Amino acid sequence: MDVMTAVFLSDGVVLIDPLQLKGKKVFVMLACTFRYGRQDMDVMGVVFRRDIYLMTRQVYPPLQDRLKLGPDAYPFFFEFPDNLPCSVTLHPGPSDVGKKCAVEFEVKAFCAENQTDICKESSVSLSVRKIQYAPMSQAPPPSAKSTFEFLLSDNPLHLKLDLDKETYYHGEPIRASVEITNSSGRNIKDISVSIEQVTNIVLYSNDKYVKSVAKEETSDCVPAGTVLRKEYLMHPLLNQERRGLALDGKLKHQDTNLASSSIVKDEVLKEVQGILVSYRAVMESDTGGGEGEMGVEGDRKCGK
Repeated sequence: MDVMTAVFLSDGVVLIDPLQLKGKKVFVMLACTFRYGRQDMDVMGVVFRRDIYLMTRQVYPPLQDRLKLGPDAYPFFFEFPDNLPCSVTLHPGPSDVGKKCAVEFEVKAFCAENQTDICKESSVSLSVRKIQYAPMSQAPPPSAKSTFEFLLSDNPLHLKLDLDKETYYHGEPIRASVEITNSSGRNIKDISVSIEQVTNIVLYSNDKYVKSVAKEETSDCVPAGTVLRKEYLMHPLLNQERRGLALDGKLKHQDTNLASSSIVKDEVLKEVQGILVSYRAVMESDTGGGEGEMGVEGDRKCGK
């Protein structure tokens, strides 16, 4: 768990049978992996994965003698570095059977002569998640302004978009306030406000994907020389049919949410690999001679 000021330890216990070891040692490994293809191709030698982080610790010989699980149980722990991303999965489409693009974490215990000699028959693994909790923020709500000037019009069009706060939690509606001061000679119509998810895949290159997760389309209009002030309420939701949406990493048989915003410390931003997620609010309007658009970014951060 990442709470920004610290990353909690990941600890556990591995239970062994000393008679089966035959002089071998027991290790545990924490792996952060980026997957970007079919998992069943691994057996054919085509690997669609890259290890972002690996840490291996030896747990046998014993570190502690008395545990609830008996004398053959041995504790371990891992420290997560600051530059690891959180667990994120890109939602596959109906035709993407077996394909996967995700940042995953796995803890593996195995017995071997050394920590590089891993035999699948002598190992056991467990999927874990790295999640992040947003700190309480006293920052002012996001706000943006934009001005458009048109040919044959002496006065400009002023647009303003405000969110009611900086941090939103899963299932919470987002309230956007729109103010349009139309001093131009054009009639503004078909105003829409949307929440967009911006996903950056940082690996060999930076790929960006933008998906709308909530949109309010209206027939509201602002005639020339008038002002519109109005609030729009949106509910960002996971669309199971929408390919490419970033979701919080999940374990088997558990539901999940839209991915939380990635909060990365400035000093490690250049080191982070994997999938980074952010959100922005966008207002669009038909200006008669083309589209006028403005945007403001606001975070949805994971909360308890």
